[in-house]
Amino acid sequence: MNSTEKQIKDIVDRETKAWDTQDVELLLTIFHPDMVWPWPKDSKSHNPVDWVLEFGKYNYDRWKKRWQYLFDMYSLVHNNRDIIKISVSDEQDGAFAVVDVDTLWRRKSDGEEFHWKGRACKVYTKVSDVWKLIMHTGLLEYL
Repeated sequence: MNSTEKQIKDIVDRETKAWDTQDVELLLTIFHPDMVWPWPKDSKSHNPVDWVLEFGKYNYDRWKKRWQYLFDMYSLVHNNRDIIKISVSDEQDGAFAVVDVDTLWRRKSDGEEFHWKGRACKVYTKVSDVWKLIMHTGLLEYL
């Protein structure tokens, strides 16, 4: 793994740590100001015509409130993430990571489970000397 691939791995690992520790401030450090995050209606919705934008363009206050709500309402049961591939542009200014995600949340009030499971493509752009997540597909099943 070269140094740029290591930097991408580090940002994926930072995101994982943020979910594991339910640290909203740490989570927000990974996002580019122009981040947009489309979500499929379910893990089998490969056609983007069915996808939605639940959060809109990145906004620190709005996204902090939404993620903090998740952390307040749900307990993390498990968060398994495996990096399948990291690809970096020849120019060393763009990259993506393919990550398999299996994250299970349980609502504190009634025990109802909320499962994130599938493969994501996390797209990064380099801003000065820092990598930021600028786009992320929702989780889709490919296996």
